[in-house]
Amino acid sequence: MNKKRLLIIDDDSRNIFALEHTLRAKSFDCLSCLSAEEALKLLSTDEHIDAVLIDMMMPEMDGYDAIPLIKALPGRRSTFVVAVTAQAMVGDKEKCLEAGADAYISKPVDVDKLLLILGKI
Repeated sequence: MNKKRLLIIDDDSRNIFALEHTLRAKSFDCLSCLSAEEALKLLSTDEHIDAVLIDMMMPEMDGYDAIPLIKALPGRRSTFVVAVTAQAMVGDKEKCLEAGADAYISKPVDVDKLLLILGKI
C-alpha cells in the first residue's frame, strides 16, 4: 500500500512540526507550507497530494479564502480538504464546510479523530 501524501498549510511552524511528527508515525507522507499563497503555488503543479490540512486562521489569506481557490485549480476540485481551526464555536464547522472543506477538526487536534477523517481518502 502506498503512503497517502498530505499537504499541511499553517502559518505556525510548531503546528506543522507536531502534525508532521504525528502523521509520519502513522505512515503518512507530509509536505508543508507556511502560507496559503505558497500552497496554491505548489498545488498548481502536478505534485501528487491526497489531502490538504489547512489552518483556517492565517494572515494575508485565510483558509476561508484559500479553499475555494484550491478547489478551482485544474485537477484539484476533488482534492480532500480538512479545515483545521482553533475556532470551535457554534457555526464554525458549517462555515468551514460552506467554504468548501470536506471535513473539519478543531485544535488542539485529536489524533484519533483526525485519523478517522483521513481514513476517508
